[in-house]
Amino acid sequence: MRIGVLALQGDFAKHIEMLESLDVEAIPVKKPEELAHCCGLIMPGGESTTLVKLLHSIDLFDKIKPFSQKWPVFGTCAGAILLSNEVANHPVQSFQLIDISIRRNAYGTQVDSFSESIRADLGSGPEALEGVFIRAPQIERLGDGVKAIAWHGDDVVMVEQGNILVATFHPELTESNRIHQYFVDKVKQML
Repeated sequence: MRIGVLALQGDFAKHIEMLESLDVEAIPVKKPEELAHCCGLIMPGGESTTLVKLLHSIDLFDKIKPFSQKWPVFGTCAGAILLSNEVANHPVQSFQLIDISIRRNAYGTQVDSFSESIRADLGSGPEALEGVFIRAPQIERLGDGVKAIAWHGDDVVMVEQGNILVATFHPELTESNRIHQYFVDKVKQML
């Protein structure tokens, strides 16, 4: 099993470390041919507008939607923005793969970043995990068929629909690989 991590921006190396801690082969994805050899993809944080431009420039943008029809895709922070159906406060071209509306930088600027406990239910009952929020987006609307699986206070911060998983925080910046394990398990179900 090989999982790709989009390696254009953000802390993709930390996502790769998390996957490797789970004994999963992880590769940086910078070209369409690299994606073709994967059975899952993580889209890390960064700046969503710049990510779209970079994806188009390397001919990878049009490959992700068909890939997601067969394999799971996990977007964190800017990756969550790009996978959403609607970006409420900025004209960003998204993949429209999960029926949510999301607001960019909803928690403030870089100086407003924080790390706090979140509540999650990843299938084995409620658990507390660390959530690192850096210029984080906020999920404002969940469509039919979208399942909330983590919360910060009253805010939904992690959801899934079919093959798509998104988190508005950065699980790669914590000590726990629990959320990456959850994604790996989604990939294993597709093999």
